[in-house]
Amino acid sequence: MFKKVIHAAPNDAAGTTFTILFAISLSHFLNDTLQSVIPATYPIIKESFQLNYSQIGLITFTFQIAASLLQPVVGFNTDRKPQPYSLAIGMGFTLTGLLLLSQASSFSMLLCSVGLIGIGSSIFHPEASRVAHMAAGKRRGLAQSIFQVGGNLGSSTGPILVALIVVPYGRGHLAWFSLIAMLAVVILTTVGKWYQRHLAERQGKKPETKLQMHAHLTKRQVVGAVAILLILIFSKYF
Repeated sequence: MFKKVIHAAPNDAAGTTFTILFAISLSHFLNDTLQSVIPATYPIIKESFQLNYSQIGLITFTFQIAASLLQPVVGFNTDRKPQPYSLAIGMGFTLTGLLLLSQASSFSMLLCSVGLIGIGSSIFHPEASRVAHMAAGKRRGLAQSIFQVGGNLGSSTGPILVALIVVPYGRGHLAWFSLIAMLAVVILTTVGKWYQRHLAERQGKKPETKLQMHAHLTKRQVVGAVAILLILIFSKYF
């Protein structure tokens, strides 16, 4: 089934490749399901390791720093040199972090495991957003909505799975979540093949005219708009 996605062609006049959009949205769902597992397991971790709230805060800090501040670094580097298979590699970090979290025996191992899961998220989101944009055609708003729906559903599904699997049977059963990560790796590898083929097709075409969608905006206006967006996002998550 997934191999068919590699040869997916635009399926409407706008050039929107829905097979890739749904694949990357499903991957977003799986990724954010795994990311939401960490805060959902706080009560279990706090009791198992006899942690105080400062240590729980440090776990959150480590996870969020790895999951957010690395994203611009990844985005900057992949803008210069796209890495189609970085999506699957990023999920590999998440997979490793989950397995380590399920078997962690010390606070330092906990920090290391959540850091790896955060790194996986940092690698996933910039490149996944790029793929959604590439597959969008002229329907960029719709494409971004489809992509975001997967992430939002994942964030709400993770805690439910923790309640059903981890709470009754123990932290060791977090290892079962690695199956979700493995599924995501398969999907993202397939998406990476489409991504690589799409890049090759673009490079084979001679550029006709350089797109200047925002040529009328000054650098100061662009910086100001981005700064406002950052403030809004910060206030939302704060």
